[in-house]
Amino acid sequence: MTHAEIEITAELVRDLVREQHPDLADRPVRLGARGWDNQLWRLGDDLAVRLPWATASADALLRKEHAWLPMLAPRLPLPVPVPQRVGEPSGRFPRPWLITTWVAGAPADQVPVTRAADAAETLATFLTALHQPAPSDAPAGRDRGGPLADRAEAFAKGVTAAAERGLIDDPDAVRAVWHDAVTAPRWTGPALWIHADLHPANVLTADGNLCGVIDFGDLCAGDPAYDLAAAWLLLPDDTTDHFYAAYQPAPDTATMRRARGWAMARALSGILIGDAGVHGRPGGKPTWGPPGHAALRRLVATVR
Repeated sequence: MTHAEIEITAELVRDLVREQHPDLADRPVRLGARGWDNQLWRLGDDLAVRLPWATASADALLRKEHAWLPMLAPRLPLPVPVPQRVGEPSGRFPRPWLITTWVAGAPADQVPVTRAADAAETLATFLTALHQPAPSDAPAGRDRGGPLADRAEAFAKGVTAAAERGLIDDPDAVRAVWHDAVTAPRWTGPALWIHADLHPANVLTADGNLCGVIDFGDLCAGDPAYDLAAAWLLLPDDTTDHFYAAYQPAPDTATMRRARGWAMARALSGILIGDAGVHGRPGGKPTWGPPGHAALRRLVATVR
């Protein structure tokens, strides 16, 4: 069931909370945001209700967050939406949903970082804390945190689509960044916890710095290079060296090469999704385009 088949309203959210968590029923409800997988509704000042709406996979992602994020959250140096309650499917809403803590801030795709050095250190400190060895029963990534080569076909199609739509000026340079990354040695260390979806809409800012990280639905164990790619999408120009110097342990050259490849894949995805939003196609988010173009420009400069 997707957003095309059920309308999520404040009245529906109030009814769900009243039926399954009546001790919270007197809290005011108002819309927080409509994300890619979920809608977010404020529940008073310090809680939020997350309900899947636009993708079939969101149900499993919410349950994953409920299972794992409370264990990880205490060691993370930035606020994250810690699950407090789970809502089970019912006749009123046939999908699971979560009540989490509310994390204040503006999405970085709408209010970008301006304090470059501070943000580089903040991001590095957060990922240093998150990137610890995961237990053997940790969830595996759907298509993230593994070998870059597994995404080669999808990446090639993305480059072609972006070139045909006039969204990139130099597809050969884009491919060169990818080729350098995909030929780098693979990750041979332990599988580490990774967020696996650190695009600008999932990172919050305040006063020019990063102030929170949201949407841990893709949380999994894998290669930290996937998360390190976020530096190219989130931070201003000439900041990645500062970021890598602050991240511990210092990544080797192969990891930084793989990170550039993942960053290019994420930048290209943001550009295509942003263009879809401009042209009115379903799922489009126009604010994803500018960070994608900025990251692509920075990445291409590394091979010229």
